[in-house]
Amino acid sequence: MTIMELLADPAVWAAFVTLVVMEVVLGIDNLVFVSIVSNKVPEAQQTRVRRLGIGLALILRLALLSMIAWIVGLTQPVFDLGLVGPPGAHGVPSFETAFSARDLILAAGGLFLIWKATSEIHQTMSGDDHGAEAVAGKAAMGFASAIVQILLLDMVFSIDSILTAVGMTDELPVMIAAVVVAVGLMLVAADPLAHFIARNPTVVMLALGFLLMIGVVLIAEGFGAHIPKGYIYTAMAFSAGVEGLNIAARRRRERAKH
Repeated sequence: MTIMELLADPAVWAAFVTLVVMEVVLGIDNLVFVSIVSNKVPEAQQTRVRRLGIGLALILRLALLSMIAWIVGLTQPVFDLGLVGPPGAHGVPSFETAFSARDLILAAGGLFLIWKATSEIHQTMSGDDHGAEAVAGKAAMGFASAIVQILLLDMVFSIDSILTAVGMTDELPVMIAAVVVAVGLMLVAADPLAHFIARNPTVVMLALGFLLMIGVVLIAEGFGAHIPKGYIYTAMAFSAGVEGLNIAARRRRERAKH
């Protein structure tokens, strides 16, 4: 179809809007991770890290869209372990034993998220601080380290995002437009979200808990256990709503003291 035919087709617009919404929802995980990582670098570099990290996500997704056949091929099994563990109902294995490249990438991304969230929680709980020299040393390495970590997770989330796009439409221009709009919205929301997390220390722990949950979900999906995203995002929204009430209550108490 030509561009004019695409623009005149209501079904294409419906697919575009649906795909933008799906991409934005899937991008929440990526955005939370970018916000947490960017807040670890010196303040003068935080905005640059966020913009560069999200910009790399856009470049990576557009590059992957140009290799759709290869991306779809990632869902083909690369090896099979056979029947592992007790069989489920009707003798079917209790979890997936044939692993594709996508499964391995998702599982590796999940492990990385769990490691990152756990190490951040440990650092927050232990209050590690070894003086100004150590802080300066971490700051000097912070920018490159943050970009590498964001890029690694961009790869995992981008593959999941592109496979979702491929499953919803066959029109490459629609996929490209939806990805550009969704990443643009992420770019707009990145600074406000990061600043909100930085101003509210308890939100940091909540966000790290989200990353732990997302990591577990990625590993489960790598093993063939599909968890509906609606459950995940409903739990995240409920937790965020409760935390919002806690923040509002704390602010009211602080105003009452003054």
